[in-house]
Amino acid sequence: MNYTFDFNSITFAPLLRGLVVSLELTAAANVIGIVAGFGLALLLMSPYRLLRMPFMLFVEFFRCTPAIVQIVWIFYCVPMLFDVFLDPITMGVLALGLNLTAFNAEAYRASIQAVPKEQIDAGIALGLNPWQRVLHIVFPTAFRASIPVLLTNGIVIFQQSSLVAIVAIADLMYEGKSLATETYRPIETFTVVALIYFAVSFPITQIVGLLERRRQQLTS
Repeated sequence: MNYTFDFNSITFAPLLRGLVVSLELTAAANVIGIVAGFGLALLLMSPYRLLRMPFMLFVEFFRCTPAIVQIVWIFYCVPMLFDVFLDPITMGVLALGLNLTAFNAEAYRASIQAVPKEQIDAGIALGLNPWQRVLHIVFPTAFRASIPVLLTNGIVIFQQSSLVAIVAIADLMYEGKSLATETYRPIETFTVVALIYFAVSFPITQIVGLLERRRQQLTS
């Protein structure tokens, strides 16, 4: 290999600006996914089939189509169909948040089904109404049990946020592409971009592993 690496040509300022945008997109999408995912999980567990069906279709759509197709569809089709025009960052948050909501709903549903019946009975004995039982018993229990999966889904969304570069949102990937074009150093640029994604994702994957091992120890 005759290629001579030159990392001195890489300027980190635009990459760090892009990283901030990527983290903001990820954080906002996680807020949507954590809150709306729980509500969606409750709707998916409705005893009424007609009520469940549209939400099941929503989940399956986001689970069975590529994230990049969802992003492009929301960016180009939603404004034309519904006459709604939002800034690109908001559209990016919406696309990533809806994707994460679908995946978090499945995690919540499994955790809700695992909530001990004795806890629900205790809530009834204390006189809590159904919404109070959901708020004070079901959600805290299901949320704690879902934390490893929610963290994993959050990291996946951080990585998928790189796809919004295709609609010209200046995230880390977009800034990397621009820098590579300016410097004619794609190898160095995208190596640094990959290392930044790794540096953010790797510690959280280790935390997920630690939580999983701790849960296995508690349940064994």
